[in-house]
Formats: sequence, structure tokens, C-alpha cells
Amino acid sequence: MEISPSTNASARIMATFLIVAGVAHFANPTFFDDIVPPWLPPSERFWTYASGAAELAVGIGLLSQRTRSRAAWAAFFLFLAVYPANLYMAWDWRDKAVADQLVAFGRLPLQFVMFWWAIKLAKASALPVASDVLGFQERK
Repeated sequence: MEISPSTNASARIMATFLIVAGVAHFANPTFFDDIVPPWLPPSERFWTYASGAAELAVGIGLLSQRTRSRAAWAAFFLFLAVYPANLYMAWDWRDKAVADQLVAFGRLPLQFVMFWWAIKLAKASALPVASDVLGFQERK
């Protein structure tokens, strides 16, 4: 099954986004530590590095057609898992400058776009099952 050029482009864009974000977690961990809810054990830095490593792994997985569908589903669950950090950031930045508040609150609906994008990419990248390839049909 041939994957469409738009699906390949979409996967590369999401992969780039995730890889850049993953590298940023290691290059500037303090920013990410500050948006991790502090009540999560064991520490903010642990979650910063764990989410950065997950973003790198998922981003790399999106680059191969063989792993793309699973990586896109992993992206969906990763975006879901980091949503509490976005909620915490919006709450924690409520007293900051208006521009900062717009960034913090803007991330909340953007996350739903990311959910949709990951699901769409996962479905578009799904490899056919054997019955599709071999022409078998389910008996009724």
C-alpha cells in the first residue's frame, strides 16, 4: 500500500516538531521543569527528561513508514499525557503578563489539534492487514 505524499509530509512535520521539542527538553530543562506540576513524583526534572526522551523516540518513529502508525498513536498518548502540564502552566501563569497568559492559555486548545492530527496520521499510515492484501473476505 502506497502512503500518500501528504501523509508523508504530515509525518515529517510532526516528527520535526517532536524531535525539536525533545531536544529542547534537554537543552533548556529549566523551562520545562517549571511547567511540570510539582506534586508529580519523583521530580520535575525526571518528567522533563522522560517527556523529552518520549518526544525524541516518537519523532524518530514517525520517520519510518513501518513504525509510523504506532508512533502516531504514541504521539496521541504523549500529547494526552503532557496535557496536565499545559493545564498547570495556564494556572501557574495566570498572574504573568497578558502575552504570557495568551501563550499559556493558547496551548490548551492547540493540544486538541495535536490529538486530532496524531489520530489522523495514525489512521492514514496504517498498513493493510493480511486479509486486505490477499483479498480474503470475512464469511457471514
